[in-house]
Amino acid sequence: MPARDGDLADLHLLTEAAAAAGAIARRYFDGEAKVWDKGDGQGPVTEADLAVNEHLHRMLGRARPGYGWLSEESNPLGNLARLSHERCFVIDPIDGTRAFIDRQPGFAHALAVTERGRPVAAVVHLPMLDLTYAAVLGGGATLNGKPIAATQPAGPQGATMLVARPALDPVHWPGGVPPVKREFRPSLAWRLSLVGEGRFDSMLTIRDSWDWDIAGAALIATEAGARVTDRHGHPLRFNRAEARNPGVVAAGPAPHAALMAGLTGKAA
Repeated sequence: MPARDGDLADLHLLTEAAAAAGAIARRYFDGEAKVWDKGDGQGPVTEADLAVNEHLHRMLGRARPGYGWLSEESNPLGNLARLSHERCFVIDPIDGTRAFIDRQPGFAHALAVTERGRPVAAVVHLPMLDLTYAAVLGGGATLNGKPIAATQPAGPQGATMLVARPALDPVHWPGGVPPVKREFRPSLAWRLSLVGEGRFDSMLTIRDSWDWDIAGAALIATEAGARVTDRHGHPLRFNRAEARNPGVVAAGPAPHAALMAGLTGKAA
């Protein structure tokens, strides 16, 4: 299915918005941003998160007033008006806030448009690294304007995986821990995008994953040829009331099947 004109227009809008977000984040990154703890185990938030969120909400809302709005920094579980919209912006103003606070460059702006729960346009922008991943449904995925493709290994043997160390505890793998080479990056959206880029063979998170962290990057990885599911092997769905999926597994079709066999204990 070729990319639709409306999706391409949304991709252009997201690309412009991500560049504007990057300019705001750079100013705070080079200065001193105030930091608060959200409480209830939600982690930190900074002035930069809020400034980027405010700008994106204003810019995108003016451009597409008929779209819903789901953002980490806009009462995402309390404001459910978004559920009545066919199309919805799904936004993480800064994915990797702790990295941002520590002056590490591996944070990202993650932007997506979903239609009836499925991403149709997406941008993941890392301003300090000059990286812009983008995808549109049916139109493939790019990095800085050049096409990207996920690797297609025959299985997980010796493959590289972006994963937190606790997720490789044998308790999670009734079918056996995969023989992978483990690495990690601070932004979940970046990890998924790196699989799409082909820099790493797979990524995995066992923990429930918020929509704003994964919606855009899931489209990027999928359009690049990876298979992306939750940790049970089910399709990801977005803009639901709970705004989360039970983990994420992304890899080429063959290693994805092997990883699912390890996670479920059922033969691929």
